[in-house]
Amino acid sequence: MSILLVAFVIAVAIASALAPTLFPGEERMGGMRHEVAACIIFVGSYLALAIGRIPGFSIDRAGIALVGAGLMIASGALSLEEAYKAVDLDTITLLLGMMIVVASLRLSGFFAAASAWIGMHAGRPMILLGAVVAISGGLSAFLVNDAVCLVLTPLVLELTLALGRRPMPYLLAVAMASNIGSTATITGNPQNIMIGSFSHIPYGKFVLALGPVALAGLIITVALIAVLHRAEFAGVARLDALRQKNSVNRALVIRALLATVILIASFFCGVVPAKAAIIIGGLLLLTRRMKSWRVYAEIDWSLLLMFSGLFIIVAGAEHALLSPEVISAAGRLQLDRIPILSAVTAVLSNLLSNVPAVLVIKPFVDSLKDHDTAWLVIAMSSTLAGNFTVLGSVANLIVVQRAAVSGVTIGFWDYFRVGAPLTAITLILGTWWLWL
Repeated sequence: MSILLVAFVIAVAIASALAPTLFPGEERMGGMRHEVAACIIFVGSYLALAIGRIPGFSIDRAGIALVGAGLMIASGALSLEEAYKAVDLDTITLLLGMMIVVASLRLSGFFAAASAWIGMHAGRPMILLGAVVAISGGLSAFLVNDAVCLVLTPLVLELTLALGRRPMPYLLAVAMASNIGSTATITGNPQNIMIGSFSHIPYGKFVLALGPVALAGLIITVALIAVLHRAEFAGVARLDALRQKNSVNRALVIRALLATVILIASFFCGVVPAKAAIIIGGLLLLTRRMKSWRVYAEIDWSLLLMFSGLFIIVAGAEHALLSPEVISAAGRLQLDRIPILSAVTAVLSNLLSNVPAVLVIKPFVDSLKDHDTAWLVIAMSSTLAGNFTVLGSVANLIVVQRAAVSGVTIGFWDYFRVGAPLTAITLILGTWWLWL
């Protein structure tokens, strides 16, 4: 069935491309073929992206986005020149720069050193949980949360097993705190990076608006995990100080930390985030102690490819389908009301995933009265909604998959029993805060 559906979508794109030759002079038919082709390609691409794969094919989300983008161009819904312009280079550049910074921190041994320090000073399970939430949420506030989860998961897993604790509550803390912490800033996660590029909201204003929501959410995360995993945190059991040998290059750690501090300071000083990130990232490659290819190996190139494809898919659909009538119909949904916009964003984020959901909502933001508030609501809701299920964000999947490799299984219900109430509470809190 999936093979037939893929063949149908490709056939529609080819038919749309050949229609001018087969039916010359039919201008009305030309407009309709673009609309039909764009709609089918858009729906097919987003359905496959929501599932995460196409049954019967060995293709991931990045490949799906690339195929969808290619079909949009092939169908004539978008010209090649328009496709080039559709790709938001600020977003791609910022993501690339931030990935280089995170890679430099990991390869220098900074994350391992932080994990070892926690192991020596945690003392009690509740303190360990609080430390995991603080580090995961704090780092994710300024560095891309997917990369933070990729690095922290094996370290937290190793640490908790060495201390004789059950890893699951602490791994849930890594994923959920990462999502919530990343709400605070433009550079916290991929969807916020896009929103920062689209909205041009100053970095400091973004933090002042959503930082309190993230901080409150992290406190709620600690409390909720402790309550729902009482057996792990009940009592007064003390943890033995754990001494670990770590391969840390002090010179590289200092260099990477200094670069990170300068980068964050430049964000608050008003430097364009993409500009600051790519300059600092490029300078970090200038070292005699570490081969550049090791940094390149840490970069999620497939994520950059997926973003490029998504930009083109959405631009094709917007170009062919977004008529005044459609915009008017969307206006009747009252998206300018914060609770409604928050709810719509949260639902779409769980149906499509947060990045595609933001791109779907983007064309309708221009018709709203207060653009900045609308973008802040979308950033808050699309990020916090990621905690609802294990499939809600890439960060969740990274934690679950990395844990499974080490023999620790986090099932759908294991995640949902904490993630669902946490999502509901934080979304209500965030919506209320922005509605004040």
